[in-house]
Amino acid sequence: MNRWEGLDEFVAVAECGQFSAAAERLGLSSSQVSRQIARLEERLQTRLFYRTTRKVALTEAGQTFLQHCQRLQDAREEALNAIGDLGSEPKGLLRMTCAVAYGERFIVPLVTAFMARHPRLSVDIELSNRTLDLVQDGFDIAIRLGRLPDSRMLATRLAPRRMYLCASPDYLQRYGRPHSLSELVRHNCLVGSSDVWTFQLDGREASQRIQGNWRCNSGQAVLEAALAGLGLCQLPDYYVLEHLRSGALVSLLDNHQPPNTAVWALYPQQRHLSPKVRQLIDALRYGLAQRAEYA
Repeated sequence: MNRWEGLDEFVAVAECGQFSAAAERLGLSSSQVSRQIARLEERLQTRLFYRTTRKVALTEAGQTFLQHCQRLQDAREEALNAIGDLGSEPKGLLRMTCAVAYGERFIVPLVTAFMARHPRLSVDIELSNRTLDLVQDGFDIAIRLGRLPDSRMLATRLAPRRMYLCASPDYLQRYGRPHSLSELVRHNCLVGSSDVWTFQLDGREASQRIQGNWRCNSGQAVLEAALAGLGLCQLPDYYVLEHLRSGALVSLLDNHQPPNTAVWALYPQQRHLSPKVRQLIDALRYGLAQRAEYA
């Protein structure tokens, strides 16, 4: 006996309110639908509908059973769509957002290469340092850096992200090297988009407000100021690793380096990702892993 037998007929009758309308939806005869419902009730040993000459109404057991059956139908469609989409070609419009500097340097080139492989896809990218609302603004995906406070979204980790406290050798020669967090108040700190820096202290994350005579909300500008010897900076790995390797910058207070964060792909909660979103996430994860900054 097929344990699924009669479930589709039951849901159709419950949603349509009539055997005839359910039969029309399923492409069956009313007698076929009626027989399946009767067999289902017999298997369950319970009545699912109250029947009159004019209408059909769910019993209490029927109402409970309907909720479970609808979830089963959704899960079945989800499974079929997931398999069917494995080889589907990304197409249609995909809207995404990302921070300006990171987007220009890392994300846009990868999206451009992805589009070259999928000519049926159109992409609308909004680069903004504001945190845009994906649902309200109609975005399919957002690339976010750091930690994720928004629990309404689902997230996939694309790449690691590590923060470094740095200064140029010239600055350290003139003003000395800090050996503890408490010494930061004696140094000129280059303020970027936030005047609060994050560190690790006694195994926990600690925040410290910093101050200095230079501020700019551009990471690249902060980097240039640090290279020029104006002060200390705290920047992500992809800004500073090249300069740490060359000796143009020196990493400081490594034992207080904050816990690793990440680069994330965020998307609204839904049961099934479309091929264009799923395949773009895979392409971004693979493409970032090939970059020298993440080697």
